[in-house]
Amino acid sequence: MLKKKNIAMPGNGAAILADAIRQVAEPSRRAFLQRTLTLGGLSLLTGCSISDDSSVEQALGKVSQFNDKAQALIFDPNRLAPTYPDSMITRPFPFNAYYGVDEVRQVDGDAWRLELSGLIANRAPWSLAQLRHLPHSEQVTRHICVEGWSAIGKWGGVPFSYFLRRIGADLSAKYVGFKCADDYYTSIDMPTALHPQTLMALTYDGKTLPPEYGYPMKLRMPTKLGYKNPKHIQAIYVTNKYPGGYWEDQGYNWFGGS
Repeated sequence: MLKKKNIAMPGNGAAILADAIRQVAEPSRRAFLQRTLTLGGLSLLTGCSISDDSSVEQALGKVSQFNDKAQALIFDPNRLAPTYPDSMITRPFPFNAYYGVDEVRQVDGDAWRLELSGLIANRAPWSLAQLRHLPHSEQVTRHICVEGWSAIGKWGGVPFSYFLRRIGADLSAKYVGFKCADDYYTSIDMPTALHPQTLMALTYDGKTLPPEYGYPMKLRMPTKLGYKNPKHIQAIYVTNKYPGGYWEDQGYNWFGGS
């Protein structure tokens, strides 16, 4: 992991750059960097040459680190994302993953157990039936994809903040990580984990969560971009060590705020 450094930027350049990065729809980190460089001045902002691949990677790393820090600073753990009436639900809700819909993982819900590890007092695994007996909340919120599209869906499940407190998670820890049945993995910051709209989704549109949307359980966060919302979750862990993620380890922004 690259060491984080403070990056001084003149005037309101920091806000402008952070806003520009958040609005980039193209998920390719190389295309992202090329577009940024065409704006000029990135080499001045980062102190890196852009004449070779290693310097390009260094420049991209610094911009990504700056963006993570900026988003974390402005994130309000009490500010709610917009909600919508059922009449605005996108039907059908789009399927999206790093594989095709014909490759969706089929998980046996009866045999499934949610594994817990790390800075958690009670690490006993949870069954789907146990999760369904916990307090339930529903939300109609917008899913925003880094590829440039969005859709509104209705999710129901257990408030994640309630679950973390129930299992005795260390709420002062930095990160919560997730491992999934489809080999996907990602992680989020603790303030987002405790956000009132962060949900352990067990249903979609009033019915059992379909396999294509993450059965038996996914994490739904309207404050994060789509790739930060893991599906088919098998394990949750709490840690102070940076966990990374499937796309994040390939250069995507880690904070991933929407």
